Amino acid sequence: MVSSKDDSATDSDNSSGDVPDSKPSVYTEGEKVLAYHGPRIYEAKVQKAELRKNEWRYFVHYLGWNKNWDEWVGTDRLMKHTEDNVLKQQALDKKQGMEKNTKSGRSAQAKPKSSAGVSSLDVKLDKEDTKSNVPKGKKRKADSGTEKGNVSAEKLVKIQIPSTLKKQLVDDWEFITQQNKLVKLPRSPTVDDILTKYLEYRSKKDGMMTDSVGEILNGIRCYFDKALPVILLYKKERQQYHEAVSDNVSPSSVYGAEHLLRLFVKLPELLAYVKIEEETLIRLQQKLLDFLRFLQKNQGTFFLSAYDGPKASEGSGKDKES
Repeated sequence: MVSSKDDSATDSDNSSGDVPDSKPSVYTEGEKVLAYHGPRIYEAKVQKAELRKNEWRYFVHYLGWNKNWDEWVGTDRLMKHTEDNVLKQQALDKKQGMEKNTKSGRSAQAKPKSSAGVSSLDVKLDKEDTKSNVPKGKKRKADSGTEKGNVSAEKLVKIQIPSTLKKQLVDDWEFITQQNKLVKLPRSPTVDDILTKYLEYRSKKDGMMTDSVGEILNGIRCYFDKALPVILLYKKERQQYHEAVSDNVSPSSVYGAEHLLRLFVKLPELLAYVKIEEETLIRLQQKLLDFLRFLQKNQGTFFLSAYDGPKASEGSGKDKES
């Protein structure tokens, strides 16, 4: 989530509640609340409460969301967690048509819809686990979105990768498989950093953070963390992965744009295993394309122009190649 207006000004002179004649805080730290975010209402928890310019501001964590989406909000965005307000949340959600499984109630509303496809993804990735080193020919085919799989072509989500990013994929393949080089880890910016930067970019462009963008980014993160060790690594990168990522570390906090771009090659096949309505699918394609354009726009800063030679690698790590 991204702060709006003066939310980032955490060092306000009026950050304490001892201002004379100030109105008392409606919500307390640690309180479970309902929070408006975009067109819908989500369960959240108040982490901090501060008085700024005689107005109470609350730092909230959306339950079921990554902490990257935590943000400062005003009282106009919050409601008490009561039976009546929960019913209001469910009615609004039903009206938006974003959650079909209304019987799951509050818990379903609190989690990004994108993550719902992860269970379907598990099945797909389990099948892929035994053939996770993608041969160079297959990777090159995937660059053009024509990879064949168990899913018929007409069912695949069409994600058009911009031409400069396709070249990036080819260079990526060349560095690793032909020159025996690796991406130096940890990367900066990380996948998490890039997703946050895109969230800020969309928020400034749209004037507010739309709910669907936050959900899609959270879904991308979930897919990346799950898919990276199974289908996004070349054989020569596996040892590096085991050294860089431990059990309590997510790949999205270690890897960067190079490996994130590989996910978009695989996404059409992965999303084919998730039930998505056609109208929702069209909107998803548009948003994924917008994200790819953002990567393309920042290609010079997000991507490495050269990779490093790995430990105990045959060949030199000093070859020049862009």
